Amino acid sequence: QVQLVESGGGLVQPGGSLRLSCTASGVMFSMRNVGWYRQAPGKDRELVARITTAGSTFYADSVKGRFTISRDIAKNTVYLQMNSLKPEDTAVYYCNMVAGLPPAALLGWGQGTQVTVSS
Repeated sequence: QVQLVESGGGLVQPGGSLRLSCTASGVMFSMRNVGWYRQAPGKDRELVARITTAGSTFYADSVKGRFTISRDIAKNTVYLQMNSLKPEDTAVYYCNMVAGLPPAALLGWGQGTQVTVSS
């Protein structure tokens, strides 16, 4: 059974940084495209970053230049380094395997990890 677990969220001041982790069991991330999504209150879930099996990365315009997606194949973990955080980055962040263009999530959603950017 495939399971993805997100962690690393928290409360941070504007301009601060956080690193989120997505750890998988039952699937090798090296063989899958993986995306980080977020959902803010009252808004649709949006894909903010993804990494392909080849290691190519793509970002939503709203996070480009501030967020970096990466993976550690040995740990079977995908990370989202978030810098220069803004209040509008406040959301629950989720990871998922993705496929197709436009990318679509393949699994159900886990609990996610809450990121709150506030002074």
